[in-house]
Amino acid sequence: MIFAIGQATDETIYMLILSTFWGTLLGLPLGILLYTTRKGQILSSPLINSVLSFITNIFRSIPFIILIAWIQPFTMITMSLLTGVKTYLGTDAAIVPLSIGVAPLIARMIENALLDVPKGLIEAARSMGATPMQIIKKVLLPESLPLIINSMTITLITLTGYIAMVGAIGSGGLGQIAIKFGYTDNKIAITNVVLIILVIIVFAIQFIGNSIVKRVTHH
Repeated sequence: MIFAIGQATDETIYMLILSTFWGTLLGLPLGILLYTTRKGQILSSPLINSVLSFITNIFRSIPFIILIAWIQPFTMITMSLLTGVKTYLGTDAAIVPLSIGVAPLIARMIENALLDVPKGLIEAARSMGATPMQIIKKVLLPESLPLIINSMTITLITLTGYIAMVGAIGSGGLGQIAIKFGYTDNKIAITNVVLIILVIIVFAIQFIGNSIVKRVTHH
């Protein structure tokens, strides 16, 4: 059982790292576009902003456990293309709904972080002839970095809860151990061990996030 719990912990961390990577890859540009296409911003386009906001809000409003079931066909197609196996179960397959589920959350947090950047800095960069891409890279992202890191810390903690959910439907990780042995076999001690490990993971995420924020904060 100790080996099983250790393996499940590895699976949980594996899913956390990969789904964070893919979720950020989707959510970061989406969040930047949500901000920059707002009225009066550097890529102002109310139509594009409305469409992106609508799509983001749809995915944010779907409870994660329902999202898993809703995108099963897409998950199976993705896994078939990547591995040749048409499945929606397993740690690799779980990364698909995890990434899609966390991406809109990341997007909104990025957007909110960018909203805190003083408009004067953006206007100063525009007056000096900076392109939209230069403003994003040299002004928006550096100035909002502490808040972005703080937001990502919250996102990772939320994602840890999502990972426990996918484990409950047979995709591995600590959630599967808790359901299979702790709940089904009524072994409370195993459930307690899983909870302790999850709490340690969350505390580690928070500690690392706070440490990074301190390093990147302007003094």
